[in-house]
Amino acid sequence: MVLGALEAGGTKMVCCIGEADGTIHERATFDTGRPETTVPLLIRYFHDRKIDALGIGSFGPVDLHRDSPTYGYITRTPKEGWRDFPLSPLLRDALDVPTAIETDVNIAAIGEVTYGAAKGYSNIVYVTVGTGIGGGALIDGKPLHGLVHPEMGHLILHPMPDDPDPEGVCPYHKGCLEGLASGPAIENRWGLPAAQLPEDHKAWDLEVEYLSQMCANMVYVLSPECIVLGGGVMHQLHLFPRIRQRTLDLLGGYIRNNRLLEAPESYLVPPGLGDDSGVVGALILAHALL
Repeated sequence: MVLGALEAGGTKMVCCIGEADGTIHERATFDTGRPETTVPLLIRYFHDRKIDALGIGSFGPVDLHRDSPTYGYITRTPKEGWRDFPLSPLLRDALDVPTAIETDVNIAAIGEVTYGAAKGYSNIVYVTVGTGIGGGALIDGKPLHGLVHPEMGHLILHPMPDDPDPEGVCPYHKGCLEGLASGPAIENRWGLPAAQLPEDHKAWDLEVEYLSQMCANMVYVLSPECIVLGGGVMHQLHLFPRIRQRTLDLLGGYIRNNRLLEAPESYLVPPGLGDDSGVVGALILAHALL
């Protein structure tokens, strides 16, 4: 049995072959260009490896309603060329294998709750902070869907008075989380990518505030047992202690839970699987098809 996993991101496509226990045998990474150049590379990779099933985690929004005629489509993305693109059905038909799709953050949540930092919990939130910001939630161990699926990256926040770009970079909303705290938002505001900014840069004060507002909102709305923060921006591990403390400040003592209050370092955590949360979750998704 050969399992394929695809983590389709706004910047890169990560293809893996592996096992349902999270073992990854090989991987390849392709730039996310336009579909007509990128998708043939994905098809060739998986076709050559004769996979038996494919699990996909994709940037979104994604149509996840199985009875919908556009199930598995990427829908209203601002990503050039990918709007209303039939990613899952196209790969299913081209490879002639069973294929399942989730949001990239939902599969990362599945990976983390199965083998990572959220293992042992049934109700968690996973948020990725990178090229965009997205959030996935597992409730009683199952991905949260609904009208569409959660779009946590577009929470409307309180911009800070000293923010030089308080409207942010989101083409849809002013003052939303993604527009204020994503990698492109940081670079647009300060003229340098996050990885090139020193730890004492003003950028991180704003990042702590905006991500803490998001975390406090997650606690109030979903009451997760664990919040995992992943993505390229969160490679800045110095942010975690500050986000934990600011989140507690914003909660103001209203939520009374000993683990949250006395051990926030076990509540608000980086991914236990590192950058492999998504592909591991996709392997689990693929295995469930067989």
